[in-house]
Amino acid sequence: MTMNRPGRRTARYLAGLAFVLVSVGALADGQGALPMAPPVATLGAPSNSAKVSPEPVSRFQPDRFAGKAGRYYAAAWGIDSLSVKLMESGELIRFTYRVLDPSLAKALNDKRLTPSLVDEMRGISLVVPEMENIGMLRQTALPKANRIYWVAFSNKGRLVKRGDWVNVVIGPFHANNLVVD
Repeated sequence: MTMNRPGRRTARYLAGLAFVLVSVGALADGQGALPMAPPVATLGAPSNSAKVSPEPVSRFQPDRFAGKAGRYYAAAWGIDSLSVKLMESGELIRFTYRVLDPSLAKALNDKRLTPSLVDEMRGISLVVPEMENIGMLRQTALPKANRIYWVAFSNKGRLVKRGDWVNVVIGPFHANNLVVD
C-alpha cells in the first residue's frame, strides 16, 4: 500500500484550483479577465416618483489608495483598486488590480517578469506556483481598460496571515505596504 505524500496532494489540489480559476476566467472574457461591474447609480439623483421617500444612502465609499498613492498608481502604472486577499484557506494569496491605461499596465502582465510577494516583517518572499499542464497562476494576456487582473502566490505553510503588510514586486513595479485581507 502506498501513501500519498503531502507534496503530491498539494500539487493535485493546486492543479485543480488552477483549472477552476482558468475556467472561470475563460468564461468571463475568453482571456481570463473579469469584467467590471456596471457603475452604481448617482447618489442623490432626483427620483421620478415624488411620493416614495428615498432610503438613506451612505455616501462613504472606502478607498484604500486615496490621495497621493491612488494618483501615483494611476499615473505611473495605469492601475487602481489594488488588493491582496487570502484564498483557499490561506494556501494561496491573490493580488488583483484594475487596469485604467493598458499601455502603462503592460509590464504587470509581462511573461518574462517574475512576480513575488514579500513580507519584510517575516523575511519571506512568496512566488507564483507553476503547474505542469497549466503554467504559472497569473494572467499574461494583453491588458484591457476597465478589466480586473490577478496574480496568485503560493502561501504554503500559511506564513503570511490576514492583516500582514506585504509588498508586491513584478519587475520594475513595486506596490508597497498592502494589507492582506
